[in-house]
Amino acid sequence: MKEASFKVYHYKTIDSTQKEIWRRVKNNTIENMTMIIADIQTAGIGTHGRTWHTDEENNIAFSVYFDLSKVNCNVNDLDGLTVKITENIVKTFYELYGIKLDIKFPNDIYCNGKKLGGVLTETKVQDGLVKCIVIGVGINTHQIKFADEIDGIATSIKREFEIDINNKNVIVQLGQGLFCAYCKRKSS
Repeated sequence: MKEASFKVYHYKTIDSTQKEIWRRVKNNTIENMTMIIADIQTAGIGTHGRTWHTDEENNIAFSVYFDLSKVNCNVNDLDGLTVKITENIVKTFYELYGIKLDIKFPNDIYCNGKKLGGVLTETKVQDGLVKCIVIGVGINTHQIKFADEIDGIATSIKREFEIDINNKNVIVQLGQGLFCAYCKRKSS
């Protein structure tokens, strides 16, 4: 299997990994397979414009950019992609750590009825064809304290399973899964 080779930018603190990718798209300063990783996001984005809280270090927050402009990808070809990415995340945690996580379809990752992660996919479409896709992933791996407004509905792997996650290994594994999906899209 071909290995993923992302151009990685790591930020200690940033407003949002997703916003940073879109700024680079707008400024035409992005390369295919760019990955933006952040320790802390001050204005992370969830679905429907909600805020994704990444208040503490040692959680997973990253976004990946794929250029699809030469692929001739119809927007309908991406149906179900977010679900597949979310399923891959759950599968990855099971394979690496033996923990079972749940999916609230299409894009939320839950454990014991509380949210611990999610996926955000956004596209740029022109004339019905997808020019690029940006995939954002946020997973609470080590966070113990949450803001009062989400404390009763949010959790982390550390809180639920009392285990330490190697975020770098998880990001590499998830990146490889995203790359494989991209390669399938490129060859179809």
